[in-house]
Amino acid sequence: MNKKSGKIIVVTGAGGFIGGSLVAALRARGNEEIRAVDIKPEAEWYQKFEDVENLRLDLNLRENCEIAAEGAREIYNLAANMGGMGFIEKNKALCMLSVLINTHMLQAAMKHGVERYFYASSACVYNADEQRTFEAPSLKEEDAYPAMAEDG
Repeated sequence: MNKKSGKIIVVTGAGGFIGGSLVAALRARGNEEIRAVDIKPEAEWYQKFEDVENLRLDLNLRENCEIAAEGAREIYNLAANMGGMGFIEKNKALCMLSVLINTHMLQAAMKHGVERYFYASSACVYNADEQRTFEAPSLKEEDAYPAMAEDG
């Protein structure tokens, strides 16, 4: 694939369920230059496409964010050190290191003149007091303020 057009769309966290679905949707809309990036071995990706540039990179490292962002027009940053609530509760320090991914990707995007940057937080923003019950519907959009996000 010739990646010199400056029209590359980058999806970080592309090996995950949401990231893989985003890559699939971008392909379905006719985008031909997509770079999918994840830290997981490609055999563990939820979806992988042969017509997409698939890179296995640790985006905690600034130099890898530079590689991911080079030649990009758009970046959809879904990468994070995270998992379900059980993972978060047992790995809070690791989850907090996602700030490295977010900072380095944003810096790389600025350096490479990326036109459009989307960041999706993996943090729950709902007030902790509103999360004590699991009776449906336990959370509503208006419950997001005041936010008391999980510290991880």
